[in-house]
Amino acid sequence: MLERPPLRSDWTDAVARGAVPDPAALQDHLRRVHRDHAGFTERCAARCRDAQGRSSYEWLAETVDPTVHRSVLDLACGSGPLLEICHRCLPQELTLIGVDMSPEELALTRARLPASRARLIEARAQSLDMLPDGSVDVALCHWALTLMAPVTPVLAEMARIVAPTGRFAAIVDGPMDTAPGYAELNDLIYGYVRAELPEYGSTELGDPRIRDAGSLASLVGRTFPDARVEIETGLVSMQGPADRIAEEAAGFFYAAFVLPARSRAAMLAELTALLSANDPSGAGGRFVMPVNRLLVQRGRA
Repeated sequence: MLERPPLRSDWTDAVARGAVPDPAALQDHLRRVHRDHAGFTERCAARCRDAQGRSSYEWLAETVDPTVHRSVLDLACGSGPLLEICHRCLPQELTLIGVDMSPEELALTRARLPASRARLIEARAQSLDMLPDGSVDVALCHWALTLMAPVTPVLAEMARIVAPTGRFAAIVDGPMDTAPGYAELNDLIYGYVRAELPEYGSTELGDPRIRDAGSLASLVGRTFPDARVEIETGLVSMQGPADRIAEEAAGFFYAAFVLPARSRAAMLAELTALLSANDPSGAGGRFVMPVNRLLVQRGRA
């Protein structure tokens, strides 16, 4: 199998110059990642489970009440795991809509669902004119809100399309210090990335306010002044052969895609050792990831 060259884009070029990339450069960067590595988010996130055995997709899907809700939007649906869960676990008469800006990800979603089960739309989250006001009972977003910039128009679109008694829910990054070994893993990966691109990390992918529960609640509260806003923190983890867990965990980080093959191999070797140390059973490797679940409830519960 041929090694892919390290990812370079207008976004990484701007970062390398010490400049602040504009939103168009960010969108191009994300499109390139998802074009070349479609489905990569699911490969890690679907295997990570919480203490109740749920993936973060399943935890998010629990915000849909099948006795009340009749339509669900999956914003930035990616390869479709959340839509598949909704299709499998919720009534067939429930309307499913998936939006993503990557045609490659949408192709994977289309292949895993029965024909016409979901309306799939290629679009940016900042502009959803094809969806009428108040037309969605529940809008879900799994681990993509952190990557969206500008994010204020995205939240404004959610406020526009969610019904007066509907919900908006999202999975976003949780606080690093709640997950054993996660900060060390993050620092290890970013150490290798900064050796290649010293300014990487000085500019966040997306809006950093989404990654902090306090600023996220404040931002969402201003957009949804009529709603109750809750943020709950959880942990998800996966265990297995340390080298495989290292590969899957590193693959969840956008930063890792900028590494050339030699640096990536060295990073994975160190990461394998770190994850082995995190497995109390001593049988392999363990990766623990912090997650926050945002729930915005409009009107009555």
